[in-house]
Amino acid sequence: MVIIVKLVFNSSPLIFLARLGLIENVIEHFENYNLYLPTAVANEVAVKSDQASISIKRLIESQQLEVQNINLISLANSLNERLGKGESDAIVLAIELQTDYIILDDAAARKEAMRLGLNVKGTLAIIRLLQKQQKISIKDTDDFYKKLMKINFRIKRTIFNQIFKD
Repeated sequence: MVIIVKLVFNSSPLIFLARLGLIENVIEHFENYNLYLPTAVANEVAVKSDQASISIKRLIESQQLEVQNINLISLANSLNERLGKGESDAIVLAIELQTDYIILDDAAARKEAMRLGLNVKGTLAIIRLLQKQQKISIKDTDDFYKKLMKINFRIKRTIFNQIFKD
């Protein structure tokens, strides 16, 4: 029996992984998984023309990331009163596809997704997984934290330290 694992991504984790030069590592690690993003997230990425967005667009074009429309529009609209369009649609798509995980960073979106029964992971959880499985190397966590700050990734140092403690 083949088990298919499904992940839904919001835009910010994809963008941060691309800015860190790790998006290809993520795609390679999850090559046997189905990776989805809602149309709203693909549209958010398409608006930009920086290197991170170009990398993500290539993954969409090569169908390594699959773009899906959502059907539960009323639920998305309700969520959109409190969350961004991409986050709302990502949560709805995760519910519709009954995904194993949704990849979100925004605290309010994570809280809402968990309230709705979804398994939530963030950018740093994905990076930590890659590190533990020796797919990437982080030699100095202080330097890595500084790199995160430089790309405008917002995380309290205490939380970062909890995630990357050995």
